[in-house]
Amino acid sequence: MGRSQETFSKKEKEKKRLKKRQDKQHKREERAASPSSGSLDDMIAYVDENGQITDTPPDPATKRKIKAENIEISIPKKVEDDLAAVRLGKIDFFNDAKGYGFIKEQSTGEKFFVHINAFVGEIGENDKVSFELEKGPKGMNAINVKKA
Repeated sequence: MGRSQETFSKKEKEKKRLKKRQDKQHKREERAASPSSGSLDDMIAYVDENGQITDTPPDPATKRKIKAENIEISIPKKVEDDLAAVRLGKIDFFNDAKGYGFIKEQSTGEKFFVHINAFVGEIGENDKVSFELEKGPKGMNAINVKKA
């Protein structure tokens, strides 16, 4: 007699396919039996006043009126600082060999580039100075730098 052509692995694969088909059929029957699970009311979501998504509708008593004129749909223009104003600061770093450095402004703590040509008189590192600003190719540059 010949051996059966059905091996153990073929039997196992067939069992898995049959089990998968039965599970799929069972899920299909469950969905058909419970029509409330896919209702529109279950799918609706609301956004509360803090921007959080919730399943409860908002309370109409807490509703606020907003005028359409008060809504800004563009970015407001940036207000430029007065560049001509004299500022106070301290030479934070200066390289005598290369002729440039940085000034740290007293009030804001911002650092500004300074070139040796912008100095009025002799100035060294850690000196307190007064200066003005101008827009340079890579940012703001200090000009008219004097000892304070």
